[in-house]
Amino acid sequence: MAGTPENDLVHASHVAGVASAAAADVAPDRLVEPDLTGAAFFDVDNTVMRGASIFHLARGLARRKYFTMREVSDFAWKQTKFVLNGSEDLEDMTSATEAGLAFVKGRRVDDVVSLGEEIFDELMARKLWPGTLALAQGHLDRGQRVWLVTATPVELASLIARRLGLTGALGTVSQIENGTYTGKLIGAPLHGKAKAEAVRALAEREGLDLVRCTAYSDSANDVPMLSAVGRAVAVNPDSALRKHCRAVGWEIHDYRRARLTNRYAIPAGLAAAAGIGVGIGVSIGASRHKT
Repeated sequence: MAGTPENDLVHASHVAGVASAAAADVAPDRLVEPDLTGAAFFDVDNTVMRGASIFHLARGLARRKYFTMREVSDFAWKQTKFVLNGSEDLEDMTSATEAGLAFVKGRRVDDVVSLGEEIFDELMARKLWPGTLALAQGHLDRGQRVWLVTATPVELASLIARRLGLTGALGTVSQIENGTYTGKLIGAPLHGKAKAEAVRALAEREGLDLVRCTAYSDSANDVPMLSAVGRAVAVNPDSALRKHCRAVGWEIHDYRRARLTNRYAIPAGLAAAAGIGVGIGVSIGASRHKT
């Protein structure tokens, strides 16, 4: 029925996906025979790097007095509770992003992106999973394009993609006027179904055959994206995704050493929750569960 919260959420996810695909820049082709219809899509947090990329950005911005660590911790706690409640209600999602958007409103895009470059080198580079990077490189070596798909703000996602030599990124899109964030989103955060919408929209724009494409993620939240392609691969999967993979026969790669698994299990989940919220607050956009 039109106008119901469920339909509103579906519409917002569709708008977010289309906006993310439209905002994605494409890097120049590499010097290999191009595969024009095959591509790979990688989630970022806990798939490409340990923890939430946006949370690492938040830490770096706090160190630079961009805002206080108390603001980070307060907002992270709100987002963690939101994630643990598992709500998919559009009103709840909107409420959860409003506090974060207050941080970003009025900030210059160039300022945050410039700081993001520094913080990537300072905090994020050492968090990358070599095994996942090897998977991405394998696709590039076969001439396929490789995209990051994340609830992380699109500017940060694109920065990471550039640093890793990937094709581009799909991320949460915020409204920008005269180079400044307005504090509003275009559609919903790029989470769950919105990621699948973004992948489909990009595939249509770029002429990709999704049956020939591969998607990678650590989270059961990304089952819609994983289900949209011909080959789905779990990387460092959470328990729910591992269970789903075993049920449907999806491939699993786990690069976490046994002695570190417990160490990162809880912080990763909390960082994901905080990352979305903190990310919205500290920089560029808004998000919900994990990025």
